[in-house]
Amino acid sequence: MFEGLFRPMHLLVILVIVLIIFGPGKLPELGGSLGKAIRGFKKAVDEGEREVEAHSETKKDWGQARMKSPLARPVLV
Repeated sequence: MFEGLFRPMHLLVILVIVLIIFGPGKLPELGGSLGKAIRGFKKAVDEGEREVEAHSETKKDWGQARMKSPLARPVLV
């Protein structure tokens, strides 16, 4: 289950090193800034997805309107 690079013991060692480097007082501040960064990233991704959807809908609507135009239909000779 815990095969690979990060095993539980590795994560414990990393946590101890982080505690030594930053101290227990800085950890809540680091967690808060990390949470803000993740929320900002998710917000940017959601905005990008909405923008792509809006663009594809506009393109689809434009294509349907173009096909309804009598000038857009091929002329058979």
